[in-house]
Amino acid sequence: MSAIPQVLTIAGSDSGGGAGIQADIKTFQELGVYSTSVITAVTSQNTLGVNAIYPMGREAVQSQLQAIGEDFQIAALKTGMLFNAEIIEETAYNINRFEWGIIVVDPVMIAKGGAHLLRQEAVAALKQHLLPLATVVTPNIPEAEVLCGMAIDDAMTRRKAAEKIISYGAESVVIKGGHGKDPYVTEDFYLHQSGECLLFRSARIDTTETHGTGCTFAAALTAEMAKGAGIKEAIYVAKRFIQAALTDGLHIGAGHGPTNHAAYKAGVSKREGENSVEIYG
Repeated sequence: MSAIPQVLTIAGSDSGGGAGIQADIKTFQELGVYSTSVITAVTSQNTLGVNAIYPMGREAVQSQLQAIGEDFQIAALKTGMLFNAEIIEETAYNINRFEWGIIVVDPVMIAKGGAHLLRQEAVAALKQHLLPLATVVTPNIPEAEVLCGMAIDDAMTRRKAAEKIISYGAESVVIKGGHGKDPYVTEDFYLHQSGECLLFRSARIDTTETHGTGCTFAAALTAEMAKGAGIKEAIYVAKRFIQAALTDGLHIGAGHGPTNHAAYKAGVSKREGENSVEIYG
């Protein structure tokens, strides 16, 4: 057996390199796991927005999943942009078929520029087929609102939304706080099906270089669990990883630039102050 944990990302390709498959593979590499991939769609995009989306057919997705399942020992996987119900169904079927156990579902729905990355009719398939398999679901606030069918505008509604997502069968959920209203602090809210909940709080980084933050966070979470970390420990590392990636900007592109995936390993995460992450029970 390989000494390095093998992981899988099932997501779309970002030609700009900041999100999707490209962000996942960079994150996996930085955190010391071996990445395999299944491409669900090819997007034509840059830091200014998404120009076009070319989804893979169901057969192409199935063939990639089978190739991975027949030859690799997948310790954990994450899903990103799945685009339509057929791809969601095929993904769920193969997760069960190959008995892949640690599943991070990042319910990618809308790009930074507003392009829809998940068809509206596919939300029901996501709830029915994929969320019941999830070890952890990682929506941002707008995605959580779509999944639970309610507005999130305070701590109480955030808790109710998390409970609704858990009711679909997921083991746990992290509602990310990047879209929160506090100008100084972001809070990621974690809820487990046991009722345990935690807040992961950090300083808000004043930057426009935020493209791919959700993909990167979920990939870091996947990598840490593949290496044996528990969910809470993995969330903490993923939060530190994305804080470092946001802090040490690359200054690429004219729009929402990509985060710096190399920053955590380079030691940015060890700085005090704005990179610190506090946990509250």
